[in-house]
Amino acid sequence: MIYWELFWTFAKIGAFTFGGGYAMLPMIQAEVVSKKHWATDDDILDYFAVGQCTPGVIAVNTASFVGYYRKGIPGCIAATLGVIFPSLVIILVIAALLSSFASIPLVQHALGGIRIAVAVLIVQAVYKMGKAGITNGFGWIVALAAFAIAGFTSVPTIVIVMLAAAAGVLWQLHITRKGVQS
Repeated sequence: MIYWELFWTFAKIGAFTFGGGYAMLPMIQAEVVSKKHWATDDDILDYFAVGQCTPGVIAVNTASFVGYYRKGIPGCIAATLGVIFPSLVIILVIAALLSSFASIPLVQHALGGIRIAVAVLIVQAVYKMGKAGITNGFGWIVALAAFAIAGFTSVPTIVIVMLAAAAGVLWQLHITRKGVQS
């Protein structure tokens, strides 16, 4: 029944979070780490980081990683199908109805409210991930540099992530050499 549990858990996440992958991150963390204990906070941060670097939607990638680490390829398939199934159904229904209702002011205001809520969920996810991931001065330097590069240049996200990874490796080599020399 673990496959059904993976499917159902990620189907709930997919059905009840709006705004794309980043908006799903707090719910994934709550379900996978806090409720199900399928991963630790560090594991989920790693899944988010790798999910950001790989092609596809971060929530789908994260569901795939969780499913794979729980039960291999079948778990990966169950979790991935779970997270995309509700979106597929919702998109088909909205596509069928949206053209008829999109111009109604009430619908436009509702969508505007949803956008605001999604922005708050993304800020919450960033705060939680930053709090868990930035643990020292070096982390703050990398975070601020990544923020500056992302905010003020057109450098692709994957390049920023790769630069941060390289900085982390170089910093660890520096610390290791410094420790050996002392």
